[in-house]
Amino acid sequence: MKKTVSTQTRSLGLTLALVSAFVAFAASAASPASAATWGGIEPLKSRRADVERALGKPIEDKPGRTGTLKFKVAGGLVAVVFVDARFVTAHKLAADLEGTVRQVVLQHDSSTETPDSMNLPKNGSFERENRGQVTVFRNPREGLGYTFIDGRLRTSYYTAAAAQLARSQTKG
Repeated sequence: MKKTVSTQTRSLGLTLALVSAFVAFAASAASPASAATWGGIEPLKSRRADVERALGKPIEDKPGRTGTLKFKVAGGLVAVVFVDARFVTAHKLAADLEGTVRQVVLQHDSSTETPDSMNLPKNGSFERENRGQVTVFRNPREGLGYTFIDGRLRTSYYTAAAAQLARSQTKG
């Protein structure tokens, strides 16, 4: 016995599929942009205790103006810079963001990554800047940056995403 699917049943199935697709799209579009994270450390969210929990004891601690911690990790050095009162004032941020991570900078010892191996030249969300032997790719929207010297990755930057920074600003 051959089963046939009515036009009404097919129409209902198509409608449900379209509604499901729309809900999935709306949910992904509504999700807030967040900072680029590295090693579980997220700018404007993580604090010193979170950083030390993730990376251990720093090899260098520069409190004060720069509020920077440095760590030796596999493949290089990591510098974690914290939001200070001056940064809060200059960028009109909420006061409770003081003490959160502002930026994570990874200095690579001997990376073999190139812009092409990371697909950066073809990625339209990255801005490219050439300065002689130095090429910088930035994506402020996602809070990412990469510096290449002589075509090899030397530094990776992780900061707050542009939308996250904008949401963190105080009104007035």
